[in-house]
Amino acid sequence: MLTAERKTRIWRRDNEIFGLSFDALPHYGFSLGNVYTHAQGGITFHLGNRMPYDFGPPQIRPSLGGSDPYTPTGRFGWYIFGGGTGRAVLRDIFLDGNTFADSQTVDKKHFVGDLRFGVALAFPSVRVAYTTVLRTREYEEQLSPDRFGGISATVRF
Repeated sequence: MLTAERKTRIWRRDNEIFGLSFDALPHYGFSLGNVYTHAQGGITFHLGNRMPYDFGPPQIRPSLGGSDPYTPTGRFGWYIFGGGTGRAVLRDIFLDGNTFADSQTVDKKHFVGDLRFGVALAFPSVRVAYTTVLRTREYEEQLSPDRFGGISATVRF
């Protein structure tokens, strides 16, 4: 699978009086391969105190995995985050079945959305985050949307 994603910070506001910071990070990308083929785009917002200058905790797949660059502030900070991603799905092997042979399939939805929110705690060299994802139905027979979460830890050394 070939996967690419681009994130950029379009706005950051630091308030010296209340000590809060707010930023907005749009992202877009794609995956191309026999497991997933899709294009995606979305935005994430952060609000917190002494926020590290990073792009937030890693997203849960099928978004780009791994951690974004993490630059700690050298002291304790925190932030809450929330955002959404929309995906135009061409191929999903788990719904479309085997690439090279006949297998079971379901009628997939070609447009899937994720709402993502959580909290991150940033210590001098460690960031710990909890993320919850609410995902729209991915195929016609699916009874209800998915909801799942993850815990991540990022260490800078």
